Amino acid sequence: MKQRLLWKLLLTNIVPVIAIIFVIVWLAIDKLAASYFMELMNKYEVSPTAIHQMFLSAIHHYLIWASLAALFLAFILSYLLTRRVLRPLQQMTKITQDVAAGNFQARVDIVSQDEVGQLGIAFNSMADSLAQVEKLRKSMVADLAHELRTPLTNLRGYLEALTDEVVPPSQETFQMLQQEILRLVHLVDNLQQLARADAARAYLHKESVLLVEAVNQMLELYRPNFKKKNIQVELTLASNAQSVTADRDKLLQAIRNLMENSWKYTPAHGRVSITSEKTKDGTRVLFSNNGSAISQDDLPYIFERFFRAEKSRSRDAGGAGIGLSIVKELIEAHGGQVGADSTDDETRIWFTLPA
Repeated sequence: MKQRLLWKLLLTNIVPVIAIIFVIVWLAIDKLAASYFMELMNKYEVSPTAIHQMFLSAIHHYLIWASLAALFLAFILSYLLTRRVLRPLQQMTKITQDVAAGNFQARVDIVSQDEVGQLGIAFNSMADSLAQVEKLRKSMVADLAHELRTPLTNLRGYLEALTDEVVPPSQETFQMLQQEILRLVHLVDNLQQLARADAARAYLHKESVLLVEAVNQMLELYRPNFKKKNIQVELTLASNAQSVTADRDKLLQAIRNLMENSWKYTPAHGRVSITSEKTKDGTRVLFSNNGSAISQDDLPYIFERFFRAEKSRSRDAGGAGIGLSIVKELIEAHGGQVGADSTDDETRIWFTLPA
């Protein structure tokens, strides 16, 4: 920040105040003190003219020097205090330039708890958020490149082997190629769903939706998957939380992603519980399942795009890490919220839609 703001503040605060005080004192001496002095001169029969002028000259002289001394002292104190106040703003200017250049590490030093200090705290919080977004962006680009590279590499390898007649054109080979293509198609579909979820706020067709019908519709779709792993599913919907106001298709998409998440991460012979309840914020739908706990360090990021708590998990089993991101975008488009917690024996993921 340039020094001109400092000078503006100094000139605005000091010069008018000192000037006003100087004028008031000067007029007070001329009108009041001089009159009192002349009364004393008349009382004691002393000629007031010469002494009166001498008195005014002396008073004006010392008044000028006292005003200059007060101006100098006020200037020094105001300069130091104003500079201290403006220091965080100067840091913010420098840090803003660093952030624009891609450096998200610098932070403002908080030296007070006043309005400027609160601004510094908010600025640091914004810088932390930007740093996290940048980290997630780089991770997302790397994960997306890996998601695309793996099936494309497999396809390229098998096609080159078929071209060179190293691998015979058998049905098993073509089925394997088809699986790799389906992985690419599934990834592209997920990305398209995520893009649609981003734009969901502008295309909501809200209506009254029965939760029991929506959940049962998705449950029937995934029931074969649950049966294959011998997973027990419990459905309990509260009587006062049977319906919500939402876009039916987008709500079904969110429930489907949570259903798929429950099926994938629940171990064989495990259990899944789906419940609803009425809260002060609206209607909450809760999906809980037993299985491996999610680390407390990873828990705040499970709704971020391409984030997977277990980095070494198979892509076939763990997916691309887009499902919960889609849930978050769809629910927040309705004005709702998502959340999760995890213990050693249970993981709970929920969303809340406003009343």
